[in-house]
Amino acid sequence: MLFEDRADAGRQLARRLENFAHRPNVIVLGVPRGGVSVAFEVAAALRTPLDVFLSRKLGVPGHAELAFGAISAGDGRYLDEEIVRAGGISHAQIERVTAEVKLELDRRAKLYRGDRPPLQVAGKTVILVDDGIATGASVYAAIQALRQMKPFALVLAVPVAPPSTAAWLKRFVDEVICLDLPDPFYAVGAFYRNFAQVEDAEVIDLLRRSEQTDEVTIDLGKVKLIGTLDIPPDAHGVVVFAHGSGSSRNSPRNLAVAHMLQAQGMATLLFDLLTQAEEAHDFRMERHAMPFRFNIALLAERLVGATKWVLQQPRVGQLPIGYFGASTGAGAALVAAAQLQDRVAAVVSRGGRPDLAEDALAKVRAPVLLLVGSEDTAVIALNQEALDQLRCTHKLLVLIPGATHLFEEAGTLERVAHAATDWFERFMPGNRTGAAISLHDALAKG
Repeated sequence: MLFEDRADAGRQLARRLENFAHRPNVIVLGVPRGGVSVAFEVAAALRTPLDVFLSRKLGVPGHAELAFGAISAGDGRYLDEEIVRAGGISHAQIERVTAEVKLELDRRAKLYRGDRPPLQVAGKTVILVDDGIATGASVYAAIQALRQMKPFALVLAVPVAPPSTAAWLKRFVDEVICLDLPDPFYAVGAFYRNFAQVEDAEVIDLLRRSEQTDEVTIDLGKVKLIGTLDIPPDAHGVVVFAHGSGSSRNSPRNLAVAHMLQAQGMATLLFDLLTQAEEAHDFRMERHAMPFRFNIALLAERLVGATKWVLQQPRVGQLPIGYFGASTGAGAALVAAAQLQDRVAAVVSRGGRPDLAEDALAKVRAPVLLLVGSEDTAVIALNQEALDQLRCTHKLLVLIPGATHLFEEAGTLERVAHAATDWFERFMPGNRTGAAISLHDALAKG
């Protein structure tokens, strides 16, 4: 398996960890520096808090390369009593080495977190994430130090590791999640197209961005909908997502697109179009009842209401608005865009059903980008018909090579994210000069 970069690895790893998304007391800890880039995507997809886990081995006096234990920047310390006895290491020596190493860990903790306290580990399910494992010595030390902090459960999650190392580490954690176990194994970087060094500034930025997510309640009078609003510093636009049938605001594919938009300075709102009661109704639906998830008029009404809610929010109310719709959500987005012609600046559809917008298609004025997998034959035809009915000045149907309906193939979702980002940058007023890349270049990435 070859990963594009650490962000791609993190998104793929998150899909293997989806069963942790709705559990209480779950936190994600990234091993600086490269592991934090992977952990950021995992934490964002699972909607869990993110922190760094700083640990360092304690070196035997006079033989620093040999570890007699490890400490973390918090309260964790692990001592290998066998090595301590064999090396004749005194209590005073242990405390001196511990103090020296702790000074460096505290310095790095201050650099990364500032004045923010570390996340509490005791009693939590901890997902420890790195960008890969080779010998496993460093992560073993981290695991032992972390164990002293008494987590409820400890899960080690990495994109790639040698089979023998993963099997060895499995003895010390509750679960090991690894996407690829190649044999022979040469080096972690060999499994990434881009394995550039991660700088401290990027770690700091990722931790800061992970704190910018606000869980919100959108009060529409008759119903209250739950959403997630992410506002990066100096945001120059806001994209409202409309998920497809059977999905929610936690759609991993929509989240992947949202993360790229946030990295480019756009705020995002992902919210549940249906209430829990409506979802339950659809699950046990009587034979002749109309499913809420296919009621495009209702979904569009909810999207219009959410848009008006955005316009009332102090930090984003004056920003240009775009819609990103998936599946049935694309139909709802186009109906809403037709109703809010003076407020919606651009629309992107991913594997969508724009045909469900019916007569509203001719009333849409915002530029519309339709993204469909080249292998999604039935949906291609529906999108082509909808494209012909659109009367907006800028409209485009793009087929993503090799992609099926859910864009599960390697690199295809990244092409969607790049293309969507470019479309919004081009057509949403107030975009930053020089920020947009060509759609051709966007589709060529990934």
